[in-house]
Amino acid sequence: MIRVLPIRYALSCLALSIVALLPNALAQDSAEPATAAPVEEQLAPLPEPQQPSLEQAYQREFAFLQGQKRDLESRLTETEARIDQERSGLQQEIRTLENRVIELRGQGDRLDTLVFESQRSVELARENSDLLGATFTQADFTLEDAWDSELGDRAPGADDVRNLFTAALGYLDRGHRLRSDRGEFFLADGTRVDGQILRVGNIAAYGLSDRGAGALAPAGDGELKIWNDVSAETARALAAGQAPDVLPIFLFESLNAEVERKVAKGVLETVDSGGVIGWIIFFLGLVGLLLVILRVGFLQRSGASTDRIMTAIAGHIRRGDRSAALEVAKNRKGATARVLAATIRNLERDREHVEDIVSEAILHENAHLNRFGAIIIVIAAVSPLLGLLGTVTGMIATFDVITEFGTGDPKLLSGGISIALVTTELGLIVAIPMLLFGNLLSGWAEGIKDDMEKAALRVINLFSEAERRPGAEAA
Repeated sequence: MIRVLPIRYALSCLALSIVALLPNALAQDSAEPATAAPVEEQLAPLPEPQQPSLEQAYQREFAFLQGQKRDLESRLTETEARIDQERSGLQQEIRTLENRVIELRGQGDRLDTLVFESQRSVELARENSDLLGATFTQADFTLEDAWDSELGDRAPGADDVRNLFTAALGYLDRGHRLRSDRGEFFLADGTRVDGQILRVGNIAAYGLSDRGAGALAPAGDGELKIWNDVSAETARALAAGQAPDVLPIFLFESLNAEVERKVAKGVLETVDSGGVIGWIIFFLGLVGLLLVILRVGFLQRSGASTDRIMTAIAGHIRRGDRSAALEVAKNRKGATARVLAATIRNLERDREHVEDIVSEAILHENAHLNRFGAIIIVIAAVSPLLGLLGTVTGMIATFDVITEFGTGDPKLLSGGISIALVTTELGLIVAIPMLLFGNLLSGWAEGIKDDMEKAALRVINLFSEAERRPGAEAA
């Protein structure tokens, strides 16, 4: 019915158009003269059965369409009502499902909380079990004399914990008493002897035997060794029941690890731990020290006789006796004597010329006064750079060991770390004194140059005064 509706609607529209055009056609037909019709047309045709008009057809079609419309509207109303009802049911079902989802989500959160708490409880129980196992393991080493319990692979029970605390209380009770036992220990030379062991609680012990006595220290694997012979008299006094005023004692926590006597490293051992670069810095420091000593000797010989030479020459210059003054300068050694000799030989020239000659003589002595100064400064600058090079080399060696063996054994890393630290230390030990002495000696050399210049100018002034005095030429 719904598909036929548009076709009928089109037919209705076509009928309306024909009805609208029909009056115009009739009017045109009536306007023509009656005489124009042929004779055959004037004859009246036979009557035919009457057909329904277009208007009647349109009315019938319109009535049909009206019925179809009412039918469709009633169906649409029923469909909308049914859809509303179904929508209400679906919305109610959705709300029910949402409430169910919220309820299930809450149950899931509660279950997650229970799982998390269960995991925490399991981890806490595991930690407690590990702690308890570590406690019993430590008790096997610490309380081995007072507690005898073989756990094996089984977990410790309440009786084991009770026995552990009982043994610990007994261990603490013995910890504040002095007791004597028979046992073996090692002498200072490594000889094992049998003797009396005086235990001061659980933290110290003294050993007495016919071959030696003294405070005992851990030797590893539960063994003891004499730490030093100074405490021998104290050990004998304690064995006799006396209380000495001073108690030399070696305190220890465990006898499992050996305590080694720390021996101070010598200079050569320290340098050797720095590797090749350490030895290079060491020999460079020796060379720098030798150059400093030589430079001190040069400067001391150059500047020590300045006042004495000036005192010896001054009297001859005042009298105008240049020959005697020149002879005195030639007989003396040193840079000052050579500068004064050059000054005296040119006193007859004008003052500016003499001053230029003095400056030239001082410049000539400059190389002698600055001897080894530049090398000392270079050593002071190179030494810390060599130390830095040793540091980088040591760190590279350390990381190579870590890459190959890991960090499990610290002794494997000690070689690279020693190179890294010792070379830096040696570089600074050499650089700091070299820099200090280099600057001090350079200042000393500049001071000697100033003294030489002052002495030369004094000679020039004394000669000028002697020439201005009457009778100087005659003398």
